[in-house]
Amino acid sequence: MKTCLICGNPIDPFISFGKMPIANGFIRKEEFAREYFFEMKVAHCSQCNMVQLIDQPEREQMFNENYAFFSGTSKFMGQHFKEFADEIKSNIANKKDPFVVEIGSNDGIMLRNFKNDGIRHLGIEPSKNVALVAQKDGINTITEFFDKELARKIVEKEGHADAFIAANVMCHIPYFHSIIEGIDILLNEDGIIVFEEPYLGSVLEKTTYDQIYDEHVFLFSLHSISYAFEKHGFVLFDAVQQETHGGSMRYYLCRKNTREISDNVLALTKHEKEIGIEREQTYLNFRDHCEQAKVKLMGIIESVRAQGKRIVGYAATSKSTTIINYCGITDQHLDYICDTTPIKQGKFSPGAHIPVKPHDEFQKNYPDYALLFGYNHEKEIMGKEQKFGENGGKWIVYVPEITIK
Repeated sequence: MKTCLICGNPIDPFISFGKMPIANGFIRKEEFAREYFFEMKVAHCSQCNMVQLIDQPEREQMFNENYAFFSGTSKFMGQHFKEFADEIKSNIANKKDPFVVEIGSNDGIMLRNFKNDGIRHLGIEPSKNVALVAQKDGINTITEFFDKELARKIVEKEGHADAFIAANVMCHIPYFHSIIEGIDILLNEDGIIVFEEPYLGSVLEKTTYDQIYDEHVFLFSLHSISYAFEKHGFVLFDAVQQETHGGSMRYYLCRKNTREISDNVLALTKHEKEIGIEREQTYLNFRDHCEQAKVKLMGIIESVRAQGKRIVGYAATSKSTTIINYCGITDQHLDYICDTTPIKQGKFSPGAHIPVKPHDEFQKNYPDYALLFGYNHEKEIMGKEQKFGENGGKWIVYVPEITIK
């Protein structure tokens, strides 16, 4: 019997997506035979309402010197993180010599905004190749996994932090209580915790099941975040929905009795109850919606292929690994996947082994259809690819609904 990573309550899966590879594990032909797979099952805990993977690969398998995700490749995300950083700056503006710590800081896309203003900062990024990009840009970054021991070392060297921030990282970490204990050591008495993650409510309402993959051990809600942090003396004082990643939530936490609770928290908590995040039937319905979405998407793809039309995938995202392997998309459906990230180019997609080619290939010889894996950047992508449409190309989109544009 598996138990909840947050409260220890017994949990059972409500869905299995079958055998899944490492989502960012883009590989070469000679690596096919030894590719790692695990069964991706998901459970909802009836006690603390945390939605979580039953099993997750070891962290070193997912985050290492070959990690294939670089935040800085998106102009939209650059602007998003600048605004995020500006908000944090306004919160610590009255501090003398403020200090900001970010975990999972990637290539420094957010911290460069603090570096440029001369604000003391520290990025903690376990993947050496992306951390190196930040270090070369002069962003103070260490290659470590955050825990209590590291928190103590940081305090000894730099002092306590005024803000602890993260973006699309906290949901990656199964030893969640250890992280909060580390934050407790690191943070000033009146410091704040601000992080954003894919939001359970959006996943349920939009059936964005591709938010579930090896790195995302948790899908957070206000209910589950409040439960986990209150055990360590922190309270959720604000929450704001974000458009990123198909629907995210930014959570704001502080020590008890240091800030007022916003109306947002009350309203969003009420909404979560209304959409049924506490009810088991909600997750059984979600399972059915996933299956229906799979059937509909494959129906469109196979219909297009039966007409002799070419389809390519657009953007070799982590999320696409779930879509491709759950739906059974192969190189018989997609000629290739185009992507702008050099480390992915010339390799093959995890599990299905669809070739990944440079973005130039897409523009050199437009296909008839493009399956938009990077749907969370739809506006940015479609603005850049107007000529594709002018040449008769069409997009297959599966969020917020499965359709051809």
